[in-house]
Amino acid sequence: MPKIKYAYNVLVYAGEEIEQSIKRIAGFGYDAVEFVGEPENVNGSEIKSLLEKYNVEASSICAIYTPERDLVSSNESIRKNAVNYVKECVDYAKLIGAKGISVTPTANMKIHAEADIETELKWAAESIREAGLYAGEHGIRLTVEPWNRYETYLINRLEQSLALVNEVNLPNVGCMGDTYHMNIEEVNIADAFRQVGDKLFYVHFADSNRAAPGRGHIDFKPIAQALVDIGYEGYISMELLPPFADPFSGIRCEEFYDQYTKESIDYLKKLFSSID
Repeated sequence: MPKIKYAYNVLVYAGEEIEQSIKRIAGFGYDAVEFVGEPENVNGSEIKSLLEKYNVEASSICAIYTPERDLVSSNESIRKNAVNYVKECVDYAKLIGAKGISVTPTANMKIHAEADIETELKWAAESIREAGLYAGEHGIRLTVEPWNRYETYLINRLEQSLALVNEVNLPNVGCMGDTYHMNIEEVNIADAFRQVGDKLFYVHFADSNRAAPGRGHIDFKPIAQALVDIGYEGYISMELLPPFADPFSGIRCEEFYDQYTKESIDYLKKLFSSID
């Protein structure tokens, strides 16, 4: 069976001291921590030291795309700013030992295009290629993540991610799948992963309600089987978010801390141990 590693995204631990978050994730037996992509707001050297202290890795940088960081903006200066932001995340990733950075071409919650789709996909490919060349020089992967239709209009399914990745055509640029988004957009999540094959570089797990696996209605066993079948050996990172209209509001939900962190790793280990 391929060697799959487990990670947890600190995004849900809003407002908590980063040492407590790293300590919790390491304490429950995860292999790695996924960090939020705000390099200017963190001390990368401190995080590197904390990872060493708690004997846990950094898996990836969860990049945050805003109206000022839009890789397909009709404003060229905004597109350049977005590329520079990804490059800053590359520097951050290299410092703390993270392996990749998530990429979505549009700003989060942007649901209307500013140009025709061919033009926007051209901008996306150009922007990701420039950032990807820089990332490749530093041994960092970029992973193109589809979001559901309520958060973006451009890349919603893994087949669209794969088409964009093939257009960029760099060995360190691949696809990323998130079961929460895929639950909304894909006809069959397992088949979507199989279609991507060795271009799948990173995976987010969350149930249909974005809670811990087993608390919604996604059937994860065929998904796990598909990942094993394609020989996936990357991270499965938990990206769980509270059930608010604005899940980034910073409101604390206690179950998303110790309870869901433990539940998730227990669920994942049991799930993959059941796969032939």
